[in-house]
Amino acid sequence: MDVQPVHNCPRESVDRLLSSVPFYKLVKQVDQYQYELLLQHSRIIEYQPGEVVLEKGEREEWLYFLLKGQLEVKSGEADSSDTVVNFITPGEVFGGLAVLFDHVRIATVVADSNSRKVLVFGTNVKIFGKLEEVHNISLSTKLIYYRNMVHNLRWRLEMYRVAYPDQEFSSAHRQIKVYSGPKDTLSELRDLDNQARELAKLLVIWNSEYSRLSINQRADLDSASLRALG
Repeated sequence: MDVQPVHNCPRESVDRLLSSVPFYKLVKQVDQYQYELLLQHSRIIEYQPGEVVLEKGEREEWLYFLLKGQLEVKSGEADSSDTVVNFITPGEVFGGLAVLFDHVRIATVVADSNSRKVLVFGTNVKIFGKLEEVHNISLSTKLIYYRNMVHNLRWRLEMYRVAYPDQEFSSAHRQIKVYSGPKDTLSELRDLDNQARELAKLLVIWNSEYSRLSINQRADLDSASLRALG
């Protein structure tokens, strides 16, 4: 693992890498000051294939975005043979639920052994403060992050539903209402926070269910997910 503060990296390279991350891309477009502030509290980390990125059961204060390569999400410890329940691809955020909601990590994340290079961008979540604190990270920036997080959670749960529709809780995420009140307000932020918590609980249930499936069932599920994405 090689960790570098952002200010040690060529700025043009940093901007180019972050242009593939929806959260940072939009923050840069909306508020350059907020973008610079986040960079001051961030770092870039390079991992070798097979190296542990996050360990199940840990607590820490960083949320991460994958820039290059692929990551495996495992249901057990790093040295176990537990099922790979998901993959993380460039542009995706990971680890944010645990740090923002003050939980231990619920899964282990490992650099895919088939990736030649795994590059991760990390931001210290302390800069976000409490949910309704907006003196450092603005309401607008927090809304960008939470909207993106909720969108990603719903997307993952929908892929599970499409791939495995007979599961009794396959459509449970659709019962969690989408916010319909005034936009760009603290009310929206509170609602997004609640949606994220409820959706995350469902994702944990799905991942646990996935890890219990037989190899053939997992293959069917993965194939169905790919067809849905196509």
